[in-house]
Amino acid sequence: MIAEIQDKIRSRHYELSRHALDQSIKRGIRIAELEEALLGKAEIIEDYPDDKYGPSCLILGYSVAGRALHIVCSYPSRPLVKIITVYEPDATKWLADRHRMYA
Repeated sequence: MIAEIQDKIRSRHYELSRHALDQSIKRGIRIAELEEALLGKAEIIEDYPDDKYGPSCLILGYSVAGRALHIVCSYPSRPLVKIITVYEPDATKWLADRHRMYA
């Protein structure tokens, strides 16, 4: 599935939700960094096939500068992949950026 998402990103068949756009501005995440993270060695670290807003997944990727980003996006079955949110993983909640730490 990651290859299909990357194909859509590469061909610019994606859109940002209002929330993703707001969060990227608030967190200083440039669109170029978002694309770099998705097109590099990205991996799906959580899958949400039964999400109430439609199937989606959490992707971990890194910008060219090495900035870790978590990107939640829709499955690539849609004409446009929807980027739902984007953020830097919090070290107090994530181990090695990819495993949730539970209390």
